[in-house]
Amino acid sequence: MFYLSPAQAALSPAPDWPAEFARLLPQARDPRLRAYYGAGVPAAATPLAEVPLLALDFETTGLDARRDGIVSIGLIPLRIDRIRCGGSQHWLVKPRARLRSESVVIHGITHSEIDAAPDLEILLAPLLEAMAGRVMVVHYAGIERRFLDAALRERLGEGIRFPVIDTLELEARLHRRRHAGFFARLLGRSPTSIRLNDSRQRYHLPHYHSHNALTDALACAELLQAQVAHRFSPDTPVAQLWS
Repeated sequence: MFYLSPAQAALSPAPDWPAEFARLLPQARDPRLRAYYGAGVPAAATPLAEVPLLALDFETTGLDARRDGIVSIGLIPLRIDRIRCGGSQHWLVKPRARLRSESVVIHGITHSEIDAAPDLEILLAPLLEAMAGRVMVVHYAGIERRFLDAALRERLGEGIRFPVIDTLELEARLHRRRHAGFFARLLGRSPTSIRLNDSRQRYHLPHYHSHNALTDALACAELLQAQVAHRFSPDTPVAQLWS
C-alpha cells in the first residue's frame, strides 16, 4: 500500500449501492462483471454485524492510476467479529506499466517476480468472485477504486464501481475534525496522522511491516474491527460507514 498525505475532505452522501448495482448490471458487457453486479450488495440499512466484508489491498508501480499498474493483490474475507484468514488470497500481477526502481524499494517486488506473474485479466474472475456480494474494506479508497477501475477499462473497455468502507476516512472523521479549528492552528497543533500503522497504534494493535498486500489487508481488517468496537456498534447500519 502506498500512503498519500491525507487531505481533509468533506463528507458526501454515499450512493444507494443496491440501486447502483441494479443500474450497472444491464450495462455491463463482460460476463464476469455481470456476475459481480448480479450478486448484489447488502441494503443500506443492514447492521454491520450482518454485512459480509472483504479487506482488499493493492501494491502498485506508483500512485497515478492513469499510468501506473497493480503488481500485487491481497484480500481477506471477514465480518466485524471474525477475520477468515483461511479464505485469504495473495496474487502477484504482471503490470502493463513499467516497474520503477523506487516502487521496488517500497514493496520489494522485483522484475523477475512479476515477469512470471499473470496479467490481471487472468485473475479477474477469482477476484470478482471474492468481491461478489461483499463490501470492500480498504485504507484510502483512492488506490483500490482508481486502480481497479483503470485496469478494467484498459483490458475490458469498461470500468467497475463497488462500495467501500475506508478505514482512513473513518479516522479522518474523528481526528481531522479535532484539529480543524482556528485555535488549534494558532497553537501549532499538527494534524493527527491517519496512516494505517499510526491509526493501528491508537487502538493498541500490533505492528506489522507495511507494503505487503496481504499483510496490509489483514492490518486494515483488524483496524476496522477496532474502530467498530470503539466508535460504532454491531447494529450500526452499513450506510453510516460506506461510501
